[in-house]
Amino acid sequence: MLYSLKNRFSVVLEIEFMHFTINGHLLSFDSSFRQAGVSNHTRFLIENLAKLDHDNQYTLFVGPNVRQHLNLPSNWEIVESRLPTIQPKYRIPWEQLIAPWLLAKRRVNLFHGLLNISPLLSPVPTIVTIHDLAFMDVTGSHRKANRRYLAAATRQGVRQAAHLFAVSEYTKAAMVDRLGLDPAKISIAYNAAGAQYHPRSTAEINAWKQQKQLPEQFLLYLGTLEPRKNIPNLLRAYAKVKHEIGMPLLIGGGKGWNFDEIFSTYEQLQLHDSVSFLGYVPGEELPLWYNAATAFIYPSRYEGFGIPPLEAMASGTPVLTTNATSIPEVVGDAAIQVDPDDLDQMAQELVRIANDASLRDDLRERGLLRAQAFSWENLAKATLEVYRKVGG
Repeated sequence: MLYSLKNRFSVVLEIEFMHFTINGHLLSFDSSFRQAGVSNHTRFLIENLAKLDHDNQYTLFVGPNVRQHLNLPSNWEIVESRLPTIQPKYRIPWEQLIAPWLLAKRRVNLFHGLLNISPLLSPVPTIVTIHDLAFMDVTGSHRKANRRYLAAATRQGVRQAAHLFAVSEYTKAAMVDRLGLDPAKISIAYNAAGAQYHPRSTAEINAWKQQKQLPEQFLLYLGTLEPRKNIPNLLRAYAKVKHEIGMPLLIGGGKGWNFDEIFSTYEQLQLHDSVSFLGYVPGEELPLWYNAATAFIYPSRYEGFGIPPLEAMASGTPVLTTNATSIPEVVGDAAIQVDPDDLDQMAQELVRIANDASLRDDLRERGLLRAQAFSWENLAKATLEVYRKVGG
């Protein structure tokens, strides 16, 4: 009789509480370009799931030197690999060989891959988040070996996944078109700007400018230095009108890949007197950089979502960006949009946003309102809803 009651109680527990596992191997706290994009998505999803769900069990798989940066409640277990899995040559074997073994050892309900990939031999149902299909659509966006792996593993992984997330409607449409997926299998999981992105006081901004020896007015770009960010065209457009603008252009961001054209263009146009490269900008400094800028310029030609323009708008900074891919979906009517390859249009709008204070005031108000439409809490709620359906 006692054995029977124990078995029934165990069954109730299994029904009431589920065990979800998450691949957090692209979560990074290093001072490099990796501490952005997918890493931010991973971090804020985890933190908001932890606030939202105190009932189910979670296992988070991460690389080395990550555990100490996380403060998660007791229903979360952090499993830290000894391999430097931030690097693809280690992460790929972990995803395809080690992860299935770890999942088989645990009684879990699902596995969530947060960057396009899941174990092809997973013993449990999988969910996959697709951030973009740049590796299929943008030449030079990835190294050849990585591109081949991503294309093959993504195609197979999305077919076998129980459910998929896309970070924008644009990315969802690309998944349907390029991967032949059923739209009903894909949910939208928008990114957001963190709570630290908000307008700062004049005193705080002035103190920051003094600390960094910044000019009173400047244009700012922040993002990884890589081909799809279209920085050479920004330099060419700026060079056309720099004397009409009368303020410098500051470019911040870590070096990604294939960035040589950026610096060769900078040299050819002889922009040493008006353009400065800030290098990698630590995450804790970003809100003040946005606040200090006269305007934020984001000339990207391909984004699965595009968080920097949203962070700038949440900070109260006017934004000039492009009409490419998902960007219009994010900024709406709260930013100036240009063709990423129309240098004359880009140059003209650089002059306008730099010299028209009333335009900047209007963009600032629109941007603050637009940023409120996105939240990490909503991402966590949408994710947990799918977890419960798939896990159950």
